[in-house]
Amino acid sequence: MADQHRPIQTPDLPEPLAFTDPAAAVEHLEELYRTSVQFLRTRFSDILRGGPVGARFRAFYPEVRFATATHAQVDSRLSFGHVAEPGIYAATVTRPDLFANYLRQQIGLLVENHGQPVQIGPSQTPIPLHFAVAGAGGLNVPQEGALDIPLRDLFDVPDLGATNDDIMNGTLSLPEGAPRPLAPFTAQRVDYSLARLAHYTATDPAHFQNHVLFTNYQFYVEEFEGYARAALADPNSGYTMLVGPGDVEITDPKAPLTAPAKLPQMPSYHLKRADGQGISLVNIGVGPSNAKTATDHIAVLRPHAWLMVGHCAGLRNSQRLGDFVLAHAYLREDHVLDDDLPVWVPIPALAEIQVALAEAVAETTQLEGFELKRIMRTGTVATIDNRNWELRDQSGPVQRLSQSRAIALDMESATIAANGFRFRVPYGTLLCVSDKPLHGELKLPGMASDFYKTQVARHLAIGIRAMERLRDMPLERIHSRKLRSFEETAFL
Repeated sequence: MADQHRPIQTPDLPEPLAFTDPAAAVEHLEELYRTSVQFLRTRFSDILRGGPVGARFRAFYPEVRFATATHAQVDSRLSFGHVAEPGIYAATVTRPDLFANYLRQQIGLLVENHGQPVQIGPSQTPIPLHFAVAGAGGLNVPQEGALDIPLRDLFDVPDLGATNDDIMNGTLSLPEGAPRPLAPFTAQRVDYSLARLAHYTATDPAHFQNHVLFTNYQFYVEEFEGYARAALADPNSGYTMLVGPGDVEITDPKAPLTAPAKLPQMPSYHLKRADGQGISLVNIGVGPSNAKTATDHIAVLRPHAWLMVGHCAGLRNSQRLGDFVLAHAYLREDHVLDDDLPVWVPIPALAEIQVALAEAVAETTQLEGFELKRIMRTGTVATIDNRNWELRDQSGPVQRLSQSRAIALDMESATIAANGFRFRVPYGTLLCVSDKPLHGELKLPGMASDFYKTQVARHLAIGIRAMERLRDMPLERIHSRKLRSFEETAFL
């Protein structure tokens, strides 16, 4: 709790202003945020240098606020960009520089669809010091006890009570008279994830592109780097830069991509385009916990699609090593999302994603019709949380796999799809069969080596081609109503 005996100092900020021009609105958001963050950084630097500590220092996130008094039906093909009924709506905003394109788009749709301005001004939500100094070179929050006076007596610190997914989970309970949410995440929730992303991926969140590929093997990273270098060498590709862990950037296809001495938990690589419509590859490793962690945080960036391209166990005798599996349903035995998204909630296949993946397989393999079915099966993918399930009594798991009609098993796909559904991020899965444990073909070193050499490059090429197809799709098609409930935020 704040020290009530200290006067509170805040930056001088203008009263809320009305905007119908989304570009001007975002410029004002940036000005408000920049002023508030600089105020906190300056006061914190003064204290570290031994300055006076007679006051408490507080600055606030900027806010977008919108009000409408009409029930008039909005004529829009989009599943976002409008509110459903009269009321007051608000969203706190962080890093408007990072989200400038997104904010201009969402504010523009809101103003266009309702014919009403948005109000831009300071919110009532304090900016925690830890988030204010993030990215400020040489300025770090010391450990508890390093200062002569407790840090939380001088500044606001992160509040986990306000950092949650209640909006996305549909569990938000508002006090009477409070504005309804305009965006899916609060500013503090976004700041929390931006900090986590930088930690887990060792790349600045600003490098993430709108299309994200997840994989569970390092071999895909090596192929992605090769693809990226070829793209950078092609002046017509539209790709401008490759970024690796440690924020190493290359634009020359022959330049070295130096890896840090210690790779992060989830190494990420970003093949960038000037408009942010490039592709990011994240090696999440093995397991549903990693899959949830990655998607929990990447979701705040509001990507247009994420796909899982990894390895799986084939469950049908007719499958061969190297065959592809296009998931159209998921058996969720990963358990990491049970509290946020109950297992009785169906996770539907998204037609736009399914078509893009199927067409990418056909284009890359030059197969079609019945011949394509020889190498690709469509069906249920089971995701489990025990990598060594084969070592226990198999009767229960095998029976459930049979009853669900599962054709493949892994440890990440259902988690990524379920979090995509939960966070309204279009999702899909294309896996490659690397072993068949129910039929005596285990993943052994010799078999794996041959498999990796022949299949990884083609599999990754399919994932990239599918993303490029999705990139060319109109926004209203990829972000369809299938992922939106009857009570949604106006912002995507």
